[in-house]
Amino acid sequence: MTLLLSLPVYLSHGSSSPRASSSGPASIPRLTKSLHFCGAAGKVAKCNSSRCYSNSHYLLFASSPRTSSSSTPITPDAAQDDPSRPGFSVVEEFYACVNRRDFQSARELFAEDCIYDDLVFPKPFMGREAIVDFFSKFMTAIGPDLQFVVEDISRKDPYCVGVTWHLELNGKRFPFSKGCSFYRLRTVNGRQEIIYARDSVEPALKAGDSVLVVIRAVAAVLRTFPQLADRF
Repeated sequence: MTLLLSLPVYLSHGSSSPRASSSGPASIPRLTKSLHFCGAAGKVAKCNSSRCYSNSHYLLFASSPRTSSSSTPITPDAAQDDPSRPGFSVVEEFYACVNRRDFQSARELFAEDCIYDDLVFPKPFMGREAIVDFFSKFMTAIGPDLQFVVEDISRKDPYCVGVTWHLELNGKRFPFSKGCSFYRLRTVNGRQEIIYARDSVEPALKAGDSVLVVIRAVAAVLRTFPQLADRF
């Protein structure tokens, strides 16, 4: 979600915590196209951009604000119970909250110990407050007329959600704004909350086939000096 940082808009990370483990699910559920609803309100709007490749793109608008609840994790056995809402609806509500700049409601969607790993930054954001503060600064910097548009979102797994998205400025697709994100959720007191997120954003500079040369060179170095891999 930080494509503008490479255009550039630079925001201070402000985190000195060590980088989180990259371990996680081996795969993300296959993305499926369908109507995307925004939280409890169930409001959707078609993407107005002429470059949208199908009518499955929707701009997420406001939904009913979430209310606070206890954050005490339930036992692993109980965590297998059906959550109060599907995981994808939590992710959709997050984008809706960001679009309307409702960061207080967005805050309630994250676990207190959530990790947000934006690959633009050298270290992840650690904890709910750091994540919400980042999004507040980012959306304030880009202005009120830039909106996230969800293209596709996975729906089958209640605890792992994959999503592709782009940004639009007054209904027009914004340059270099395509991205994909992965969210991991958990059930706490009967409701879903985001415990981990990772963002990968379209680069402003397209390296093309030259990337293969770089990868080959890096692989050769790491084969000779494998200990260097621990620095990344």
